[in-house]
Amino acid sequence: MRRLIERTRLLVQIIYTIVSNGYLYGFLRGKIYKGALKYTCVPGLNCYSCPGAVGACPMGALQMALNKRDIQVPFGVLGFLFVFGSLFGRFVCGWLCPFGLFQDLLHKIPIFKKKKHLPGHSILKYGKYVVLFGLVVAGSALLFGGFAKVPTFCKFLCPSGTLMGALPLMAADGQLRAQAGGLFCWKLAVLLALTFLSVKIYRPFCQYLCPLGAVYGWFNGFSLVQIRWEKEDCIHCNACQNACPVHLSPEEISVSLECIKCGKCVPVCPVACLKCSPQMPKRKTGANRQECSEQLAGKK
Repeated sequence: MRRLIERTRLLVQIIYTIVSNGYLYGFLRGKIYKGALKYTCVPGLNCYSCPGAVGACPMGALQMALNKRDIQVPFGVLGFLFVFGSLFGRFVCGWLCPFGLFQDLLHKIPIFKKKKHLPGHSILKYGKYVVLFGLVVAGSALLFGGFAKVPTFCKFLCPSGTLMGALPLMAADGQLRAQAGGLFCWKLAVLLALTFLSVKIYRPFCQYLCPLGAVYGWFNGFSLVQIRWEKEDCIHCNACQNACPVHLSPEEISVSLECIKCGKCVPVCPVACLKCSPQMPKRKTGANRQECSEQLAGKK
């Protein structure tokens, strides 16, 4: 069951990444798709400037709205985030985000001793909110470069833009390579640092820097897609916490701002007290609970 969930999640991530970046002509010619679909957002962090992208990134769209000279409330983008947040929460991060897939694949490389967090995690995890309010919101609304406002997150930090936008475009266009300067070197350094960290630490960008994950996290506790913990059936064996890639306790799973609802915790529970909903019905667990409790008591 555990392998089935992992394989299903990987397949969904790959299919979504291909579909949302399916403009093959753009990759071949180094041209950005500018058709009608580009005016709609896709749920995950998917760079508008990727030559294959058929939709817009929610964070890019939010910055574009804030980049207008007269500050206006971006109701369209906020509505989009509310709808997808209410439906899925950070399930989008765990199952749909292309840059999340990139980090997942890096973490599977069998080198280094794997760790779930960086030192200082309890403080560093708030970094994504600093990025959200400092770069995406305040920076995009207030910072000017010449006569125009600056999309600060996209311009100065976003590693997805470097990986999926800048590098493919520069590979296809010699003039762009010739124009690369200090800003590109900085963003490339950010991407390389996160690439290296992702081999050892599980999804460092998602945990510490992603503003989109910060937004979706606020919806985790009441989104339609949930992993529900049935407290009365739990035997507190910590199997779910050990399987969780970010080491969340049963009480935190699904409702925590950090949970990406990857589903790794569900199949390892020996008494099935964690259940995906609304997709999966409840199962009877009384006999299993008694048996596992006896086994757990025998080990103590």
